[in-house]
Amino acid sequence: MSRHHVAHALVRAASILVSILVSTLAIFTLSAQSTFHYDVKLVRLLVGVKNQAGDLIGSLERDAFEVYDCGVKQEIAVFERQTVQPLSISVLVDASASTLKDVRLETNSLGKFFRSLLKQGNARDAAALYAFNYEVTQLHVFTRNLNQLVAQLGRIKPTAGTSLYDAVHFAGHDVQGREGRHVMVIVSDGGDTTSHWKYHDALEAAQKADAVIYPVIVVPIISDAGRNTGGEHTLEQFASNTGGRVLWASNQAELDHAFDEILLDLRTQYLIAYYPKEMPKDAPRFHPVKVELKRADLRASTRSGYYGDVVP
Repeated sequence: MSRHHVAHALVRAASILVSILVSTLAIFTLSAQSTFHYDVKLVRLLVGVKNQAGDLIGSLERDAFEVYDCGVKQEIAVFERQTVQPLSISVLVDASASTLKDVRLETNSLGKFFRSLLKQGNARDAAALYAFNYEVTQLHVFTRNLNQLVAQLGRIKPTAGTSLYDAVHFAGHDVQGREGRHVMVIVSDGGDTTSHWKYHDALEAAQKADAVIYPVIVVPIISDAGRNTGGEHTLEQFASNTGGRVLWASNQAELDHAFDEILLDLRTQYLIAYYPKEMPKDAPRFHPVKVELKRADLRASTRSGYYGDVVP
């Protein structure tokens, strides 16, 4: 082959190599842009629906719901009626001195609650147990071992202090990242006296964990005199902002019924999820969310919103 032909071949080979490199770079760039464009996190909402009589309604279809994020209507991407996604339930028991006379009633009912949860639900349902007074003690990590949970209930000994906010804060961090639905059940007579964290810190931890809070308020005194009505209001706010509800009890039968009601709620929930779209440029860090129903005789309950930088 002549020198001229060799040089021509080398030039042609170099040209082909440059074309390949340019094409590869273009593909990589488009791929990166595509990945960035679709890297939008799914927002999940657990929704309960009741009629005007307070009865749970679990038979609605997707088109019965409308979801708004920062006031912008969203397209529902995932819909499950009476979802059976596994439950991770954190049970937080007030072990302050004010609960001394009620602790045996509470632990008896909680033993029944654990039994119903683990024997009748999803095979992956699990529970964790905490006690709080002047400090927060995790009595058991998430487990399906009923005997171990019941045994730990017997360790709860009331003493001074009430660190409710710390308990919610720690439980919120512990449940983050677990598969399925996250729930906190708080058994208390209300109030907080010794927490390091504040109410809003605790609420933020629960909301970032996508946890629904069900306070069971043990009412030793029916009249307002002598009751911590401020603490009870705080528990009501926890429930309202996370899509749960408050239950009240003053004896064993009412406690048993309260825990039965929680399980009924959890087994009649809808799972609704969407990818946030057309968010305003000035959207706040905490995105307010609203779920509406087309039927005027029904009402939906869900969490009040989510943190845009942390979408479970």
